[in-house]
Parts: sequence; structure tokens; C-alpha cells
Amino acid sequence: MTSLAIVERAYRGAVEVSYFDALYLGIEIHRQLGLDVLLRGEAVGYALAAEAAAPIRIGGHLLTTLDAPREDLRRLRDAGAGIWVEEDALAALGIGRHRLIDGVRSAAPGELAARWPEYDRVFYL
Repeated sequence: MTSLAIVERAYRGAVEVSYFDALYLGIEIHRQLGLDVLLRGEAVGYALAAEAAAPIRIGGHLLTTLDAPREDLRRLRDAGAGIWVEEDALAALGIGRHRLIDGVRSAAPGELAARWPEYDRVFYL
């Protein structure tokens, strides 16, 4: 059995989470326990197949330590983690399934909640 990580909150700041964000933690949890990830709410934007964000400059300082949630999702997917997004969140944000990273699956609202007994643990990241 594996674990389920639910991510509901979208990225809230570059500098504050640059060293250890929720999906980076997910990579370590997957390595130790096995993991499926469910993205809900604005966090479904992590699953968009899009270019990486360019580094930003604050004054004369270039920030190169920004987190990369899409890259972390790809790493999780490539390591065998299941990546899910809730369909109603996609619809609320006007995102079609065709815009998702390859391998990301969509779930009806409550679909994974009904499967919680199949998981050893459920985390909210």
C-alpha cells in the first residue's frame, strides 16, 4: 500500500519556500513509503504542461533558488508516483485536460476520498 498526499494550496511565495516545498517533501515521502499525489483547488496549476518560470531579479540580486513544482511533479511521476488532479478544480480554472503534464490523471470530486481505505496514510501537504 502507498500513501496519499493532498495539495490544496497553491504556491505562496518564491523566497519563503525556495529550499523545501510541499512537492519536494513528496519526493522524499515517495522514496520511503510510496505516494500518490492529489492536486485540488489552485494547486492543479502545478500540473500544467508549461515552460519553467524565468528567474526573477530583486534589485541587483537574481533569485535562482525558486521552487519548481512542475519539475517536482515530473520527478514524482517518473519515480512511479500517481499524480491526480480534481476535475472540478480544472473546470473552475478553465483548464482542459489536454493541457496537463503527460501521465497526470483526473479524478471526479470525492473519487480519491472514497479510496482512502486503500492507503496506509493520508497527508495534507
